[in-house]
Amino acid sequence: MTAGESGDRPFAWNVGGLLANDPGADRVFEIEPASIDLGDDIRMAQPFNGRIRLLRTNRGILAHADLHASLALECSRCLRDIDFPLDLRLQEEYLPSLDLTTGRPTDTDDEPDVLRLTDHHELDLEAPIRDAALLAVPLAVLCRDDCPGLCPTCGLHLDDGPHDHPDDHIDPRLEALRGFRPDAT
Repeated sequence: MTAGESGDRPFAWNVGGLLANDPGADRVFEIEPASIDLGDDIRMAQPFNGRIRLLRTNRGILAHADLHASLALECSRCLRDIDFPLDLRLQEEYLPSLDLTTGRPTDTDDEPDVLRLTDHHELDLEAPIRDAALLAVPLAVLCRDDCPGLCPTCGLHLDDGPHDHPDDHIDPRLEALRGFRPDAT
């Protein structure tokens, strides 16, 4: 099976049939290229692909996701555009919002923070995927570990060649330090 059983939402599935099965029943979905909105600051370079396994438990549905994508980011030192590989492994439990036998709303007071299926028995993984993707982005993304960054004087990439600049741009208050050399001991 592939993603998108709930229309144009690639990470949403109607699990009413799976809920009718005994605990242990599962469904596997192959995720073909699918994108989600990650906000204004982050764009996807390559869409998500991977696999989702939905497992019926005695309480609801356990979703296992193994997804791969890449994000279009900028190196924090040299400002070059980079594709940041993203490998996500999620495991989320969803509980029904309606009692399966009576059709009445379930009491959510005992577990207010648990993910819930919709009233139409739809499971939507988009929000947990978005959260996991945003948490996976490091604070300072680098194009490579030894990225030297930009020249503070001319703004060119330091790995593009020598950066010799005249010393006449030294602040006059620091002139006395021009000849300072720390003792090599």
